[in-house]
Formats: sequence, C-alpha cells, structure tokens
Amino acid sequence: QVQLVESGGGLVQAGGSLKLSCAASGRTFSSYNMGWFRQAPGKEREFVARISSTGGTTYYADSVKGRFTISRDNAKNTVSLLSLQMNSLKPEDTAVYYCAADRFSRYELESREAIRYQYWGQGTQVTVSS
Repeated sequence: QVQLVESGGGLVQAGGSLKLSCAASGRTFSSYNMGWFRQAPGKEREFVARISSTGGTTYYADSVKGRFTISRDNAKNTVSLLSLQMNSLKPEDTAVYYCAADRFSRYELESREAIRYQYWGQGTQVTVSS
C-alpha cells in the first residue's frame, strides 16, 4: 500500500517556476515507478512525466520536455519524496497535477497510460497566468 500527498501548487506568471512535491508513505515506495499526470478543465487526464523505481529512467511528454524535471528520493525511512521541477511555465500548463504509483509497467508506452497506475494522490492546482 502506498499513500500519496501532493503539495507545491499555486499561481505563477508565465515564464516562472514551481516545484511540486509528492510525499509517499509505505515501505515499498522504492519498488514503484512514479508518474506525474495533469488534468485541465474539460480535458482528459494526460501524462506529464515518469521515473523508474530506481530513478535511472525518465520519460516526459513532448509538451514539457526540456522544461520539467522529475526526480525521486527513495528514503530509508517510511516517507519518501517525488518531485517535479517546472520551469518556463506556460498558460497551457494550467491544470490539477497528480502523482501516481505503478508497480508493474516496464515499457515507455504503457507507462504513459493513467490506467496502469495503482495509487493516486488527491492533486494540486497549478495556475499559470499570461
């Protein structure tokens, strides 16, 4: 079982930066691949970034590549941290951002699918003004 809680969202001007965090509790966190997804009003949830369980492999949506960086800290205590550093933000980045955990996906294509993830946080709002 993994519990996920996001934080760090807010209002920022276009061109600015935000860092989202996802606190993950559960002793098996290091066994999970972790992802960030986002959902804008009236749109489907979309993939943003994913990092493998060891942190050795990352994938990004084309729309955020070069601007966003996903990272993780597999701490040895019971709370670990997933992060998403977002730079050069654009109004189209406005959405609710969710972190998610997946234990089974091994390939890039499937790791971009929300249905593959077993655990989700409650989301944090990011608003980018023009």
